[in-house]
Amino acid sequence: MDRTELRRAWDAVSETYAERRDPDGSDAALIDELLAALPAEPDVLDVGCGDGARTLANLPPGSVGVDISRRGLDLAAETTPVARLVHGEMSELPFADGVFDAITAYHAVFHVPRGRHPEVYAEFARVLRPGGRLLMTLPGGRFETIRRGWMGGRMFFSAPGRERTTTQLHSAGFDELRTETAGDPLGSDTEFVFARHV
Repeated sequence: MDRTELRRAWDAVSETYAERRDPDGSDAALIDELLAALPAEPDVLDVGCGDGARTLANLPPGSVGVDISRRGLDLAAETTPVARLVHGEMSELPFADGVFDAITAYHAVFHVPRGRHPEVYAEFARVLRPGGRLLMTLPGGRFETIRRGWMGGRMFFSAPGRERTTTQLHSAGFDELRTETAGDPLGSDTEFVFARHV
C-alpha cells in the first residue's frame, strides 16, 4: 500500500479498531515507566495515535498525537480533548528538530514498508531532544503482507524482524535498549522496547 491507500485503509477501520481494542492493560501501564524517566511537564509525541484511548489518553495534558488517518484524529479529538492533534506521516514528521522529551509508537511502525523503517527511526531521533526517550512496539517476526478482512477492511503490515529492528534503532542514535512483554489492545502479548536518544 502507498501512503494514500494506507490513509484510506485506516479511515475505513478506525471506528471498528477503537471499539474492539481494550483501552487498559499492561501495555498502557508501560507509559508510567516512561513518564518516570522524564522531566516534569514533558513534551511527548504519540506516533500513530489513532483514536487516542490506548496511549495518548495516558500521556500528560498537551501531549501531541500524530496520525495518518483523519478519521482516527476525529476520534482522538473526542477521546483526548486536551491533546494537540496533527495530521502527518511518521517518516516525515511535521515538527522541528529536538522538540520532544519522549515518543510513544504503539502498533504503528509496522504499518510502514520495512524498507522505510530506518527513515522512521531517523525522524524519531531528529525530533527528540538529546537524552529523549522512545517507547514502541518491537515486532518479533519478519513479514510484509496485506491482511484482508482485518477489522472489516484490509491493512498493510511489514517488519524486518526483531534483530534488524534493534540494529536500526542503534544506527538511528538510540541506546540503552530494554524490552518488556505486555498485553496488547487486541488481547495477545507483544514485546515493547524502551530506548534513549543519544
